[in-house]
Amino acid sequence: MGIFKTLVEDFKAVKKRDPAIPGGVRGFFEVILCTPGFQAVAAHRLIHFLHVRLRIPVLPRFLGLIVRWWTGTEIHPGARIGKGVFIDHAAGVVIGESAVVGDNVTLFQGVTLGATGNEKTWKRHPTLETGVFVGSGARILGPVTVGKNARIGAGSVVLKDVPSNATVAGVPARVVRSEGQRVAPPLEKAEARIEALEGMVRELQQEVWRLREATVFCRTSSGSKEKKRGVA
Repeated sequence: MGIFKTLVEDFKAVKKRDPAIPGGVRGFFEVILCTPGFQAVAAHRLIHFLHVRLRIPVLPRFLGLIVRWWTGTEIHPGARIGKGVFIDHAAGVVIGESAVVGDNVTLFQGVTLGATGNEKTWKRHPTLETGVFVGSGARILGPVTVGKNARIGAGSVVLKDVPSNATVAGVPARVVRSEGQRVAPPLEKAEARIEALEGMVRELQQEVWRLREATVFCRTSSGSKEKKRGVA
């Protein structure tokens, strides 16, 4: 896809996913002039071309610093960004060198696509597949893969792969919804098992009491019969 068509997809993504953008000519100029996320992505496409295709040293990194100063978003020149990517508010977003951001991904402010510091290979940043949504302040660290249409809750720390169509949240992040269905947390599952065991124990106690009562009754009945025989 040509650079112009890609920018058009980026523009459409902002118009579609940012409810604050009005329609008409005003909306057009607000996207171009007043939306730092769009500006950061558009500038990155040129910087990435200089860095990867033309292999120009230093200049892409310097331009990246200028873009960070202007938009508040830091995208390494080596990062691969798909079409239709929307960075809302943009402030504090960091995207590492080997990160891959797929088509139609949405990132909110404060998102980090970074490394853990323990990686031994060049690929040390995450891969986000098509349609991923990442809430504000989320950290996705290491060479993990976030599957298609997955959702990352605000403030989450993701250290493992995320399945497609799943929602994760927490520190560290865990799956809370999958394919639209709620996934019970481990503690809740453990509590349910404990309650089931308690119910079984109560039933066993009741059975023991019934057996004791039956045993006492049988002994009493036997004792009474023996006494009658003795009297006779």
